[in-house]
Amino acid sequence: MLSIIGFITILAIVLLLLSGKWTPMIPLVLIPIIGAFAAGFGFGEIGDFFNDGVADVINVVVMFIFAILYFGIMMDVGLFDPLINKMIAWSKGNVVTVSVASVLIAAVAQLDGSGASTFLITIPALLPLYKRLRMSPYLLLLLIGGSASVMNMLPWAGPLGRTASVLKMDVTELWRPLIPIQAIGMVLMIGLAVLVGIREKKRIARVYGAVDAQAAVAEMIEQKKDVNSEKNQLARPKLIWLNLILTIAVIAVLVWGIIPAGFAFMIGLCIALPLNYPKISDQTESIRTHAPNALTMGSIILAAGSFLGILTGTGMLDAIAADIVKVLPGFIGPYLHLVLGIVGIPLELLLSTDAYYFALLPVADSIGSGFGIDSLSMAYSMIVGNIVGTFISPFSPALWLALGLAGAEMGKHIRYSIFWLWGISLVLMVISVLLGVIHV
Repeated sequence: MLSIIGFITILAIVLLLLSGKWTPMIPLVLIPIIGAFAAGFGFGEIGDFFNDGVADVINVVVMFIFAILYFGIMMDVGLFDPLINKMIAWSKGNVVTVSVASVLIAAVAQLDGSGASTFLITIPALLPLYKRLRMSPYLLLLLIGGSASVMNMLPWAGPLGRTASVLKMDVTELWRPLIPIQAIGMVLMIGLAVLVGIREKKRIARVYGAVDAQAAVAEMIEQKKDVNSEKNQLARPKLIWLNLILTIAVIAVLVWGIIPAGFAFMIGLCIALPLNYPKISDQTESIRTHAPNALTMGSIILAAGSFLGILTGTGMLDAIAADIVKVLPGFIGPYLHLVLGIVGIPLELLLSTDAYYFALLPVADSIGSGFGIDSLSMAYSMIVGNIVGTFISPFSPALWLALGLAGAEMGKHIRYSIFWLWGISLVLMVISVLLGVIHV
């Protein structure tokens, strides 16, 4: 009975998350409470389960809130603008170099961990150039989405934060083994940009003939100057080197692990605010601007802590795993993590990020442990196999924003991108196994 109640609880949460009618926090909090009542537990016991669950994720929540605030401010002050402008000028209108620049610009823009801000920065900046060069907007979405997805392995981005909360571990410890995988993923994205750039160059020559690339880039740079002049109230070009040194120091401390990640970003934020905005009114306004993103993610992680605390405390998770192990074919069990990694991209089309990490991962981890699969191997398989396809999922709100900005259609975007992104995902799976990140 406990297994049945747990399965119904998880299924109800997944369906409500997929419906898109409620913010994820609501089903993650309310449905497990109903399930716990149905299993015969009282409010006092549920409260204890909640405390245990939230205690496991509180460090992740602190890190998320302050990391999003910190990188939001760095975007405002224009820390990355010179690099983006240089990349556009460097491309010189060559289709292949424009494709590579798109990958690099998206990687820089994704440093704040927000897909929405990445698309807001990159698509309006690059789409006019793509149009002038007759390049496909779907190519732009492929390159930006793929690059941002690989960068989404950062500890302050959503997938690793969700995974760390499920595994009850420090998110920076989870991230460190993924650093070489992330670096290789970016190299693969650059390689993909060259490959599809060459293909696109041939298509343009065949369909449109010669295009005045130099004029397109010159016009693009002038447009960016106009945009930058409008943002001068927030930009701090004279402080760019101080902000760069501060950011490098924060990330170095984060990788070093000498202090908790949340504390590192808290210190960085408290230095960045008075450094760039001496007036208290400007500091308050800056926090107010980026607080919605920070608090939204923080509230979802806290709700997930409640959900996992209740499912673990009531024994539902263990009961589900035990019953599934009984019916799962024995030859699949020891390789379940690899199977889930291989089908990670198709699963991205069926499950939202919250459903994938908060509903599927805990169950898969419990089942895998019965076959000797360690939790980290299961987690890494599911992350590496799935994360490159983050922005082909129809359940990603940021992707709908990107489609609107680019004037593109969801179906065409998926058909254009899924082959390439799934291929990169499978290559990264193989590399992860060879490097020992995923154990077989």
